[in-house]
Amino acid sequence: MISLAGRDILHAWGKFVFTGVGLGLLIGVTLSMAGIYRGMVDDAEVLLDNSGADLWVVQKDTLGPYAESSSLYDDLYRGILTLPGVERAANVTYLTMQVGSGERERRAMVVGVVPGGPGEPGQPDTLVAGRHITRGHYEAVADLMTGFRVGERVRIRRNLYTVVGLTRRTVSSGGDPMVFVPLKDAQEAQFLKDNDAIVHQRRRTEANPALNRPGVPGVLEAVLASQSVNPAVNAVLVRLSPGADPDRVAADIRRWKRLQVYTRAEMQEILQAKLIATSARQIGMFLVILAVVSAAIVAFIIYTLTLGKIREIAVLKLIGTRNRTIAGMILQQALGLGLIGFVVGKTAATFWAPIFPKYVLLLPGDAARGFVIVMVICALASLLAIRAALRVDPAEAIGG
Repeated sequence: MISLAGRDILHAWGKFVFTGVGLGLLIGVTLSMAGIYRGMVDDAEVLLDNSGADLWVVQKDTLGPYAESSSLYDDLYRGILTLPGVERAANVTYLTMQVGSGERERRAMVVGVVPGGPGEPGQPDTLVAGRHITRGHYEAVADLMTGFRVGERVRIRRNLYTVVGLTRRTVSSGGDPMVFVPLKDAQEAQFLKDNDAIVHQRRRTEANPALNRPGVPGVLEAVLASQSVNPAVNAVLVRLSPGADPDRVAADIRRWKRLQVYTRAEMQEILQAKLIATSARQIGMFLVILAVVSAAIVAFIIYTLTLGKIREIAVLKLIGTRNRTIAGMILQQALGLGLIGFVVGKTAATFWAPIFPKYVLLLPGDAARGFVIVMVICALASLLAIRAALRVDPAEAIGG
């Protein structure tokens, strides 16, 4: 039976191989789609790892700072530091925007961190080149994906920043590379208005009768002064002391500070269930569609090959070949087609994965499951051809 299937494949090897290559490219796309989903999950994990936090303190009744906007006063971290179990607490801001260098622009997440070494929450743990941010203004650490180099000057809003360090795999949940800048600069870039907007707002404030009424001295001056400062951050990153219970410390912050707090497990749930859930369902739909298309292609090809040798199958039946042998021959051809397609698809996915703009994570477990699914699809797709072959009348070998 094996020799019979092999000889039939060799008889039309060109059509068989080219069909396997075409099927392989489709399988490669399927594996890449699964890798994109795995990459999205890994990006979310990397985002949490790079924050260096055990707890995320955000605005009450929000899912911040990644899934929703959050705004806190930047002095709240001092009170959090006094709570038992808290080792470090640091303000942080996040802003996704275009970052430019000369004529080049790159979509990036600008992260405002407290200047210092890698021990501060929010700072990248390791650098591949340069140093960490040590000054309070106009220094930046960028991810390698941005394409920036140490010493290069990049523009964020109206200011220029010198890249003093480079890091790797510091990305947002959407896969955008991160650019770290001093907290004060990030606050200005994210929250402060431009000069024209400030002038217009001050004119409206000065024209407000409620602020210019007699007997209320200093109110107008206080309002105008408040428009030139920015006390807001997106979150407070908290690192706990060794042995501290995250749930207990989070409960203390909620009780005494009246703020929303998320543990690592809760933040993982938010990122996966809120941010990438829709994308995951969309990728799942594509995988189902690609599986159906692959099955249809295999079924059509095997059925066409079977119809092309109806006379040969009739001769086999005439000389006494059992139906099981004929069915096995067709099944082996379908499985051989799937094997060629999987090898081509896995090779193609491995080569083109680094070219994707988003991170594609190809796991060996997914490849193993993909191989089993491909074999099952090919086996099921061969049933139509087997049914057609078993219905062939041996008399066709004589009457043809």
